[in-house]
Amino acid sequence: MSGVAAEAPLFTALFNYRHSAGETDAGMEVEGIEVLFAQERTNYPLTVSVDDTGDGFVFTVQCVAPIDPDLVLSLMDTATGRLVQALDEAPETPLHTLPVLDDTHLNQVLTRWNDTTRDTPNSALPALFEAQVARTPDATALMSDGIELTYRDLDDRTNRLARLLIERGAGPERFVAVALPRSAELVVALLAVLKTGAAYVPIDPDYPADRIAAILEDAHPMAVITGYGAQHALPKETARIVLDDPATQRIVGARAADGLRDDERPGALNAGTPAYAIFTSGSTGRPKGVVIEHRALVNFLTSMQERFALRTGDRLLAVTTIAFDIAGLELYLPLLNGATVVLAAPDQVRDPLALRSLITAAGVTV
Repeated sequence: MSGVAAEAPLFTALFNYRHSAGETDAGMEVEGIEVLFAQERTNYPLTVSVDDTGDGFVFTVQCVAPIDPDLVLSLMDTATGRLVQALDEAPETPLHTLPVLDDTHLNQVLTRWNDTTRDTPNSALPALFEAQVARTPDATALMSDGIELTYRDLDDRTNRLARLLIERGAGPERFVAVALPRSAELVVALLAVLKTGAAYVPIDPDYPADRIAAILEDAHPMAVITGYGAQHALPKETARIVLDDPATQRIVGARAADGLRDDERPGALNAGTPAYAIFTSGSTGRPKGVVIEHRALVNFLTSMQERFALRTGDRLLAVTTIAFDIAGLELYLPLLNGATVVLAAPDQVRDPLALRSLITAAGVTV
């Protein structure tokens, strides 16, 4: 029996035993399982009901799509048969020692379903991005508010900014905060920080001032990459790099656009280097920073690529604030696989009709 799950179940499964008046005959056996498919609401992914009628037991199993009902019934058939046989032969057996699954099902649950070993790249994200730049330099990497950047364009801009950041002290084991509106410069800044080996601290300029101040006080970034439109959100004493300041633009434009060499960084960039520090919501008190290494980010993106299989020509719509970690999926998964990030502007994120228009106009596929 299949059903529709209610939101936020307190339990992942429910066992319901219903006893009717009457005595059950000594000796038990499983006569068979009747398969019925019906639409019925259930609050749990799996519900097992046992009706003790006095003349026997009736099992009802409800599972929620996409759980395979044939698999559930197979497991229940095996488990029920083995339990009934064990209880019939030795009714005093402690329950925790009773056999439930046969060897085939036990192997499926403990071994096959737990076969999570994967070969993941032992690299930091910038190396994987640069490899994709070499494969598809002329493919569109980023679309944002009328701006389109190819992989080569995006790589050049991030390399220039990364060199400025290194001159200002950025490097492995250091933090650089990024407080920018949703724009092409936001993606450039994030990638540039990663290329220096530093970890970025994402800050949504729309956050309350006290939250921004608390994050900056805790993370102690060497500077905040920002713009004129977002400076108002920062404490006055904050060291900042204002990207749309003409002086900053001249300095960045004078830097080389070719790939960074290892000897340009003040330390080694590898899979174990911190990539970013993201702060919790603070619902339990003060927001808490969590540092994510490159290997964790790359592992996550490798897993997501197995699921979505992005390729050149795909366009993924990015709508999540950078202060929430799912933004890493939206921004980097396309850029490691030759696809395009379609970055929705703040007004488009908040307006369903505008967002629909963007999806259509940009040819979004994901």
